[in-house]
Amino acid sequence: MLSPRLAARYAKSLSDLAIEKDKLEQVYKDMLYLQSLTRNRDFVNLLRSPIIQPDKKLSILNAVVGGKLSEITAGFTRLLIKKGREEVLPEIITSFIEQYKRHKSIYVVKLTTAVPVSDQLKQSIVRKIQGQTVMQNIELVTEVKDSIIGGFQLEIGDTLVDASIAYDLNKIKSQFMNNDFIYKVR
Repeated sequence: MLSPRLAARYAKSLSDLAIEKDKLEQVYKDMLYLQSLTRNRDFVNLLRSPIIQPDKKLSILNAVVGGKLSEITAGFTRLLIKKGREEVLPEIITSFIEQYKRHKSIYVVKLTTAVPVSDQLKQSIVRKIQGQTVMQNIELVTEVKDSIIGGFQLEIGDTLVDASIAYDLNKIKSQFMNNDFIYKVR
């Protein structure tokens, strides 16, 4: 059961508590660690299983994390399990990380290219964005997708700059399909 509102509320509560206790950075690291655990399908299935009793889930979680979580995060996960909300943990983690980045004014920029790009080019892109926008803290995420053939796609928030060859080819294809070139000749 995915519940973004519920996840956002729990994440906000955890974030507020971490800020109040001046442990935001530690809780953020804990959330990154838990996020790596939730990439394991079996772990997520364990959390979402209605058959496994809450006390068993808690003992399994404690065995898996083995004291690697701060007291705030450990207490939070215990509370989730006690309240029967452990199935929402992956969504809560995602929401917390988004709220943390928003709180720290960290902007996630996604660069998609057909081939891997060098670190020098990545730094150049970050500097260019910093120079032309108000965004100063930028987290550049890169993805290689050979289906774009060449060029790049740059996602900044809800904005997509598509300078890929695949986009240009699709545009040309639609012009041919609509016979745009015939109307312009007449």
